[in-house]
Amino acid sequence: MSLCGNDIIAWYRGSKSVAAARPVSRDPELLESPGAPKTNRTSDLPLRRGLLYPLSYRGARRGFYQADAMFLDRGRSTVTNLLPDTRRLVVALMLAQAGTVQAWDDGTVPFVVSPEEVVDRMLRIAELRAEDYLLDLGSGDGRIVIEAARRGARGLGVDIDSSLVARARQNAARAGVADRARFETRDLFETDLSPASVITLYLLPEVNLKLMPRLLALKPGTRVVSHDWDMGSWLPDETVELRIAEKPVGADLHSRIHLWVVPADARGSWTSEMPGYGGSWRFQIAQTLQVLDVSAQVAGIEMLVRGTRLRGSEIRMVLSGLVAGHAAHHLFRGVLRGDRIEGELTISDGEERRTMSWQATRTTK
Repeated sequence: MSLCGNDIIAWYRGSKSVAAARPVSRDPELLESPGAPKTNRTSDLPLRRGLLYPLSYRGARRGFYQADAMFLDRGRSTVTNLLPDTRRLVVALMLAQAGTVQAWDDGTVPFVVSPEEVVDRMLRIAELRAEDYLLDLGSGDGRIVIEAARRGARGLGVDIDSSLVARARQNAARAGVADRARFETRDLFETDLSPASVITLYLLPEVNLKLMPRLLALKPGTRVVSHDWDMGSWLPDETVELRIAEKPVGADLHSRIHLWVVPADARGSWTSEMPGYGGSWRFQIAQTLQVLDVSAQVAGIEMLVRGTRLRGSEIRMVLSGLVAGHAAHHLFRGVLRGDRIEGELTISDGEERRTMSWQATRTTK
């Protein structure tokens, strides 16, 4: 028997109980899957990007409706008789229609693959290079790590589902990149993130937020790429939106790819001595994540700060004002290493443009 999404949705909408849908309490007996761990602590549960159990360990989260529960419960015997790949698609469609695909109360994440076009854009926005080491958290069938290996990088994919790990290894062997694409059965929260220069995610907002402190503690310049979901207050450095016809979930068929570059710590008071141009410069920098608030003076004269950017260890500041009685725009560009910034200053007055070396030292933090 062949089922399409419209068949399933029509079946669902035909239920008389839908009209009487109403929120219900989180009853652990309501939708508990056979073999689900007996635990009430989210912290005890392994997290992965995969459909570990049909719904959640402890029942649906708030906002799950009685009609949805009855529909899924009624369809369980039918779905169980389908082939594995068809069964997974049917369950995903059922959950998407019921509005519960967003997240489970235990933190597990539906296993939904990223289309190949999305994988390509994720690696492009990360500016993947041959010397990179990519870590995919919740690697599923391994497609992101395998594609990174095809482009010359090395990578590791971790997933809590051993059957998916086995499938990913087989896919890597078939692609001829098993020496550069490794896969391990592991809880992503027990995985050491520090070796990675690129980290890829297709999780859920709650999981991203839980990971965020660990990501921010990584080496400045580490690139983090997430399919669809952001990280709340940590705004992306870049976002690309694609229309994906073959996207398996979602109503608008759009995928959003977010990039973060782990920022260096630029906070504090900085001094720069440039005898050939203005003498003593002073910079006071406040920082929230990668967003800077800068004030600057040269020879005691306040400068207008027109713009700033911190991307990993690279810092840029655009200042306008008078230096030795001459009005000009100033672009400071440098790389932050500990308590030193080394780079260059470009000066433009609208008629001529010149560049000179620039160094700054942090005096207080």
